[in-house]
Amino acid sequence: MLDYVIKRTGQVVIVLFLALTTVFFIIRLSGDPTALFLPPDAPREQLEEFRKKLGFDRPLYVQYTEFIMGAVQGDFGNSLRTREDALKMVLDRIPATFQLAFTSLGLSLLIAIPIGILSAYKRNSLLDQTGVAFTVLGQALPSFWLGLILIYLFAVQLKWLPTGGGGSLIHLILPAMTLAAYSVARFARFTRSTMLDVLRKDYIRTAKASGVPTYKILSVYALKNTLIPIITLVALDLGVLLGGAVIVEAVFSWPGMGRLLMQSLLNRDFPVVMAGVFLIAFIYSVMNFVVDVLYAYVNPQIRFK
Repeated sequence: MLDYVIKRTGQVVIVLFLALTTVFFIIRLSGDPTALFLPPDAPREQLEEFRKKLGFDRPLYVQYTEFIMGAVQGDFGNSLRTREDALKMVLDRIPATFQLAFTSLGLSLLIAIPIGILSAYKRNSLLDQTGVAFTVLGQALPSFWLGLILIYLFAVQLKWLPTGGGGSLIHLILPAMTLAAYSVARFARFTRSTMLDVLRKDYIRTAKASGVPTYKILSVYALKNTLIPIITLVALDLGVLLGGAVIVEAVFSWPGMGRLLMQSLLNRDFPVVMAGVFLIAFIYSVMNFVVDVLYAYVNPQIRFK
């Protein structure tokens, strides 16, 4: 078991290294950021002096080496715009992102599990076909488009909810609904397929033959075994929600890490972007790591394969 944990830890380190390396070179393709921080009529000498001050005059491999050495120590540099510590800026915003992600996750489970159970129980019925169509639609709709539609409907037309911002629970409703749409479809589909498999088991047939009420069969006997793989999916989906929050927060001006990353990317504030990418990749990798280790602990065959 210890060898398996060490192996998976090494894989997490490799994933983080590759993620940071890939993003480092990709964002450098967007161009030199120095022109964004000086007036348009700034003389060339001033631009060159500013580039030298920020270190962008050095070869790319030198910049990369210094970045990796700093990242290993948790130092991603200072924001090019505010001169604050980049990692601290991201960490200050992450509570709002966690609030949005966990709210969306809870909302997804409350909606998706009943839909999946009913679709499986009423297989091939109109209810099942409606549920399947709903899951396909939920996974097909882009989050930014859905967010704009919800803003137009509930904020502009009905005037029930604010168009964006943060600070209260009412501001959380629309972004949480938008972010949850994909997860609802995913969880409902997975719950349906898992529930269909469980309902074919012999102990379910025995319970039906014994006269156990349907609601008890579904909620106690079947759902209990269905939740085991769902819990795994939930753990992995939390990382997906954190990544998806980047677009949703930008649409709704939610004061979280995603909006900060989007603004930093547009402003070519490289240190903040790299700190945010590292944090998202770290959380996602750790979630995968924990799930894999728990699976290996429960099922020894996994660690021997």
